[in-house]
Amino acid sequence: MNSDDPRLHYPATARNRDAILGLLQEALPDTGLVLEIGSGSGEHTAYFAPRFPVLTWQPSDLDTRLQASIAAHAKASGAANVRPPLLLDVTETPWPISAADAIFSANMIHIAPWRAALALLQGAGERLRPGGCLILYGPFMRRGRHTAPSNEAFDRSLRRQDPEWGVRDLETVEEAAAEHALSADRIEELPANNLGVVFRKTTSA
Repeated sequence: MNSDDPRLHYPATARNRDAILGLLQEALPDTGLVLEIGSGSGEHTAYFAPRFPVLTWQPSDLDTRLQASIAAHAKASGAANVRPPLLLDVTETPWPISAADAIFSANMIHIAPWRAALALLQGAGERLRPGGCLILYGPFMRRGRHTAPSNEAFDRSLRRQDPEWGVRDLETVEEAAAEHALSADRIEELPANNLGVVFRKTTSA
């Protein structure tokens, strides 16, 4: 990033975006608003929004320093369906958005305290209408076990950085999601030992 171009570039985004795109194509509604939680650099927003021109894409992040990068990537994409980024911390209520037709979050719940994951699930349950989806992407444990040695090493690295971080157990996430009328509708194995998990809102809040 430089003073003339505020865009940040994360190598992982270029590697995972097409795998995530396939999941989104299967899960997202035909119309409506997609809230992205933890947009980071904004590269996912800029890549996905032009490919879903009928959907409105709402990026967000809790880091004020990332807002300029998100907005610049959106502008460079030429997409007319991206809203200005929101400053959104899932643990702070009320959220600055009251409703969404879908919520997408990549690589967030393991690089945050568990209370943030719980807040994300609660917020999604409150804002999605029945049939709406919450889509999570990232590494997960299954039944309390890591799915690959690389994920186990990554988990150790995360916990060294912050004891509250770590790769989450999918079944534990599912149990917490169920408390907010969110049911796992689709679980896909994606490259680099990541999962794409689609939760559906099953009842009215």
